[in-house]
Amino acid sequence: MMLGIITVIFLLFSVLPGDSAIMTMGQRSDVNSEEAVKKELGLDLPLGTRYVNYINDISPLSIHNAQDKNSTFYLDTAKYEAKILFKAGDKAFVVKKPYLGRSYQSKRLVMEILNEAFPKTAVLALVSIFFAIVAGIVLGIFCALFKYTWFDKITLVVSVVGMSVPSFFAAILFAWIFAFLLADVTGLSMFGSLYTISDFGDGQYLDLRNLILPAITLGIRPVATVTQLMRNSVLEVMSQDYIRTAYAKGLNLFKIVKSHVVKNALNPVVTAISGWLAGMMAGAVFVEYIFDYKGVGVVIVNGLEKYDFPVVMGSLLYISVILVTINIIVDIIYGFLDPRAKIKS
Repeated sequence: MMLGIITVIFLLFSVLPGDSAIMTMGQRSDVNSEEAVKKELGLDLPLGTRYVNYINDISPLSIHNAQDKNSTFYLDTAKYEAKILFKAGDKAFVVKKPYLGRSYQSKRLVMEILNEAFPKTAVLALVSIFFAIVAGIVLGIFCALFKYTWFDKITLVVSVVGMSVPSFFAAILFAWIFAFLLADVTGLSMFGSLYTISDFGDGQYLDLRNLILPAITLGIRPVATVTQLMRNSVLEVMSQDYIRTAYAKGLNLFKIVKSHVVKNALNPVVTAISGWLAGMMAGAVFVEYIFDYKGVGVVIVNGLEKYDFPVVMGSLLYISVILVTINIIVDIIYGFLDPRAKIKS
């Protein structure tokens, strides 16, 4: 999976318009300088060679020529330490952190930029998905227990609207209503990141208020999806024979829902949550940019605007690794929720 993602990202950004050497040099570029930069970045090499070098750079286990200072990785040996496993002739087999290159604009290591921005996006995504899980499961259970009532119908309408509203439009709408029209009541700001610079310039402080609107905005669509999935799943489970048996044994509704219904109804919800984590990473790009929440979304947008390809490519790979890992974890969770999903030896 990761090899396919890496290949697509590399090929996509290799054919996009825009000269990386000019982006690096800025307005002071000339022909000789551009050629020197292309050689330094390895952009003068054939596409196949560049692809192999790219794989070699981002791989934790890689092969390098210790004498070749033109290798992309060796451009940053001062900051990117590598442990040599063994040598074979002039080749060195090393273990290192994945090397994602340097920003064309700031000259900073891409990994440093992402390590600084990603925790903010991770907090936003986790708070959003937690809000979606709790609200969606609770609403779904009550909709199933009170099906076809006014509560069920109103929740259905709100869910359809929630699933239909794009993230960027919801972000603008929420910012306008709760941080502009009702700012005196809510005390919320239209713009702001997880950390805010002190008015006295003596450092940063954690400002959780700036997390409220982006998290709710990002969580609206998954709440609607989880609510409908949970409602349908609970209704299906409650029609099973073992639920009727539980009623016949004299168990009350609360115990039946708690002990038998919820756990068996969670499988489709877990599937939706794993999928929505990917959607949240994509939606976070718009939400973060509108609220000026300085996470990976803002990094990606700024990188695209400035043709800073290493930053954008590194961001996509960073997110891809996380999503693939999450999907593996979700597959493991299936085995705990439903013993039928376990692999038999």
